Amino acid sequence: MSKTLLKSRNGTVLLSGGNPQIEKGYGDASVQKYIAAMPGWKRNAGKRIHELIVKAVPAVEKAIKWNTAFYGTKKDSWFLGFHCLTRYVKIAFFRGAELSPQPPGSSKQKGVRYLDIYEGDKIDAALFSNWVKQSSKLPGKRI
Repeated sequence: MSKTLLKSRNGTVLLSGGNPQIEKGYGDASVQKYIAAMPGWKRNAGKRIHELIVKAVPAVEKAIKWNTAFYGTKKDSWFLGFHCLTRYVKIAFFRGAELSPQPPGSSKQKGVRYLDIYEGDKIDAALFSNWVKQSSKLPGKRI
């Protein structure tokens, strides 16, 4: 039985939930490739998330690992990651339980908090940027 794979507009394979399958890589180019492959409305959400992160922490390190965009203050020490799910984009703050106020989504992973972005949602730029700045000052998570 053959399996049909979905592809994004640039030909990238989309995994379950529409998450782009992008090879592991470091730097802005890898993250830009991931964002460009995000399907539909999620692409604009990814662009906005990325823009806010880079504005809040200009020297932020970037990478793609396990089909997820990661951001940190030094290589392989990450404070935030995001990826696509079927109906939303999930942003993980790896030490989100230490943020004030905490991002709204709880996790089974100790200390992690989530922000889910659905189609039509507006990101509260001031609050999100505050979380990013706070996160960047905490020890990163090695992933």
